[in-house]
This record gives sequence, structure tokens and C-alpha cells, in this order.
Amino acid sequence: MKHLKWTLALAASLVAGAASAEISDNVVRVGVLNDISGIFQDTNGMGSVEAARMAAEDFNGGGKNIKVEIVYADHQNKADVGNAIARKWLDVEGVDAIVDVPNSAVGLSINTLLRDSRMTFLASSTASSDLTGKACSPNTIQWVNDTWATGNTTAAAMVSRGGKDWYFLTVDFALGKGIESEAQKYIEAHGGKVLGSSKHPLGTSDFASFLLQAQGSKAQVIGLANAGGDTINAVKQAAEFGIQQNGQRLVAFLLFINDVHGMGIKVAQGLQLMEAFYWDMNDDTRAFAKRFAARPGMNGKMPSGNQAGVYASTLAYLNAVAATGQRQRQGRRARDEEVQRQGQIVRRHHDPPGRPRRASDVPVRGEEAGGVEISLRLLQAGLDDSGRPGVPPAGGRRV
Repeated sequence: MKHLKWTLALAASLVAGAASAEISDNVVRVGVLNDISGIFQDTNGMGSVEAARMAAEDFNGGGKNIKVEIVYADHQNKADVGNAIARKWLDVEGVDAIVDVPNSAVGLSINTLLRDSRMTFLASSTASSDLTGKACSPNTIQWVNDTWATGNTTAAAMVSRGGKDWYFLTVDFALGKGIESEAQKYIEAHGGKVLGSSKHPLGTSDFASFLLQAQGSKAQVIGLANAGGDTINAVKQAAEFGIQQNGQRLVAFLLFINDVHGMGIKVAQGLQLMEAFYWDMNDDTRAFAKRFAARPGMNGKMPSGNQAGVYASTLAYLNAVAATGQRQRQGRRARDEEVQRQGQIVRRHHDPPGRPRRASDVPVRGEEAGGVEISLRLLQAGLDDSGRPGVPPAGGRRV
């Protein structure tokens, strides 16, 4: 079967440095580190583990009888817990790469720990743009999206539709702050205003006071700079307050198909969002999703963008291992052409760093009441002089 093809924004470059080791025991170990029991368990959780296992099965030894072991652990959305697990994998259990890692605080901690070590960090769910900025590491590759792309693309879509006045409901850690900051820069640079912002803790169950402040601001757009269960709770309670019925628009910066199911079709009506991957986009994504839904424990559920990113990044890493005979970080990101040959279409730039400034053909989806059909609308965005999506200036740095 033809491998799943999609475009993923990949934004961190591996630079020349430490020596790489051969595959001595002919086993490559990949550790899926994520939230299995908390607010990201649906968008990541065991679904990400199954996605990594799918990648290992599709890799099928890479034509060289390379064995792959997939291990996993729950970081509980705590940086110290995640760090301890990664340390054990690094020092004791011989894990070669860590993948997934939702929660930017945990991801940034792992990024620091693995810098200049023998391990590779495939940050497929860590959205902080610091991974390609001040915290850039030769051991880290960022997949799917980041707060820069998420903040700018979603803000651009709404501003172009007349959404000039904003109020933010923001989770009070690195992810939310990064999204709000990037979106605010775009909004203000294009003639809009941010009228206010409410910060809430991770795992908030009661959004009443925050929503009342947003409602009282009279802002045209209420931006939800959070994710997972926080977004679901906020959207459900916004529906109870009748916020969208009263003319304010609700925008979710990070929302996945799992979240839509979690809040229900009726509640999700009119919600605006941006997504990097959608299972029903084309024949390849549908074929991949069908296989994923049949996996143990998935019970027919479609994959989220984060779970698709785990599959893609794990398979690309394994293909690079087979192509080079090495499982540790390479002098350059290993064998771009080998990854593309295997069907992973990866958009990448080495200089300047490769985050899309204005994503082109970004799917914006909305649920229809009474059914599970998703309607896709394509947001067309500007290109630079070369005809490619623009990228932010390198600023004299090489990542």
C-alpha cells in the first residue's frame, strides 16, 4: 500500500557535530512520551503509541532486517516527570529517539536534556517556537506546527474576515503564552486590537468567570489559546453562555477531530479553527485513518494531527537510520530524498529556518449539525516572490 502523503512543516536543522554510532545490536528503540491520563489523552495518549507502532510495522526493517522497539511513558504534564523518564531512557534503557511530547514545558525540558547527547528528539507535538529559536538544539526536529505558525495563520484567517478586536482565553504556560504572543503581533500589525486576556491554569474545569470577562469586552473574536480538555470545556461553556449566538466569534488555535467529538457536533457549530492534518482530506489520509481506526484500543476513532505527526516523524527517522546505518543525530538531517522516496512529503528549509509565515491551503473545518460530515474550506494565503509560502527572517541565526 502506498504510504500516507501529506505536507508537514518541519523546522529545526541538525548541524554537524558529534560522531554518530553504528547500529551495534541491530535494534532501534523509539520512546513515545506523552500524556496518557490527562487532558491530552485523546489527541495523543495511546493513539500516538499505536501510530508509532504503525510506523515501525510499515518500516518493516528498512530492507536491512533492523528491529524496532516502541516503548512509551506518561509524563503527566509535569516537566520533572518527563525529564526523569527521558533520563532513564537515555542512561539505562538504550532508547535512541523520543517522539510526541505534548506540553511545551515538558518538551523544552526534554530539548535541554538531550542537547548534544546521543538521542534524537522528534518534537511532533511540542508546539513552542522556542525549539527553532532561542532553544534550538542540534538534536531536535520539530514536526507538524508550532506556536508561530498556529498564532499567525489563525489570526490571519480571522483578521481577513473582519475580526479586528480580540479577547484571549489563554492557558498559563508556554504553549498558550506563545500562541497569544504570536497572534497578537499579527493582529496589531494588521490594524487590529487585543482588548484583553484571561489566563487560566492547565486542566481548568470552570471557565465561567473567564468567559464573562470575554463577553463583557465586546470583542469580535474570542481566541482560545489552549488545547485538549481545556478547549473542550471552554467551548462547551461558551455555548451555555450563548456567546456565538450573541455575535462574538469563537476561535480555537489548537483543536483536533478528537476534541470535536468530545464536545459534540451541536456545541462545535460555528467554531473556527486551523488544522495541519485532517483524516478525510484525500485518498491517502483516508486510507491511513482507516488503518489507524482498526488498531487495538482505537475503537474506530480517527487520528488527530498530533497522532499523524507521530507516525510521520517516526517513519522518517527510521528511514534515515536505514539509509545511513546510524541511529544517532547526523551531520545534516539524514537523507531528505530517502524520506521523500518513502512517501513522506516534508516541507523544509535550512536557511532561513522553515516555519511558514502564511500557510497556503490551510484547511479550516466546521461540523454540520446532525451528522459527522466535515466541510473543508481552503484558506488561500499570500506567497513570497519565489512563489513559496513566506518564512520569517533568519535574523542572522542558523538552526
